[in-house]
Amino acid sequence: MSDAHEANTNRDNQPFPTVRSGLPASAPLNWLRLGWDDLKASGWPSLFYGLCFAAVGVLALLALRNAVHWVSGITTGFMLVGPFLAMGLYEISRRRELNEPLRLLETLAVWKRNLSAIGIYSLILIVLYLIWARASLVVFAVFYQGGMPTIESFLAEIMRFDNIEFLVAYLIIGALFAWLVFAFSVVSIPLMLDRNQDTVTAMLASFLALVRNIPTMLVWGALIVLLTALGVATAFVGLIITMPLIGHATWHAYRALIEPSGKL
Repeated sequence: MSDAHEANTNRDNQPFPTVRSGLPASAPLNWLRLGWDDLKASGWPSLFYGLCFAAVGVLALLALRNAVHWVSGITTGFMLVGPFLAMGLYEISRRRELNEPLRLLETLAVWKRNLSAIGIYSLILIVLYLIWARASLVVFAVFYQGGMPTIESFLAEIMRFDNIEFLVAYLIIGALFAWLVFAFSVVSIPLMLDRNQDTVTAMLASFLALVRNIPTMLVWGALIVLLTALGVATAFVGLIITMPLIGHATWHAYRALIEPSGKL
């Protein structure tokens, strides 16, 4: 039996995961604490992923310095594609949990464990990202007053709260996209990696985790936005730390939100 066929068979036999409810609103702080422990313990493998996030941000800024509408779309898009790019970080946390060796090269190919499901999920994220990039352009075209700004003038206007209509529209539309992705990605990739779940099941479990723990998820979402914003505001350098921290904490969020398979 081929590996692909065996993976499909295992996935078909997986029951729907049991999603916990009623987690305290303070739970995300514990996830961050556990994620920080993972980050400190793993060292270079985790920081490698943080460096990749930072490098992408810097390269995008340099390449599109005079196209703020693209830079803003790509920057805010970090929160849309982050769950996919953080797969290696989930694997590092899983390996540390099981006292397995933390080898970077093995985490780079972790997507092969459930290729079909993760491939479908990544396509969904790509489509959403492209729609968001186009929506970002439309918001700039409709609401931004004046000529297309440079990075410096754009940031100065934000600090002065100029073009308030644009800022409100951009935040509302961006928040809708971010919340949509967040709702279906809270635990989806960890589920696909850990239990070989299919894409639809993993996304539905994520949505249930959000619905059953709304106060907790509001805090968790706010912390993700805050840490991502801090990383971006430091010329992307802070992403070297904040993105691995979020990635590792997401694994612990998965462990807290989904009942272990042995209890099913």
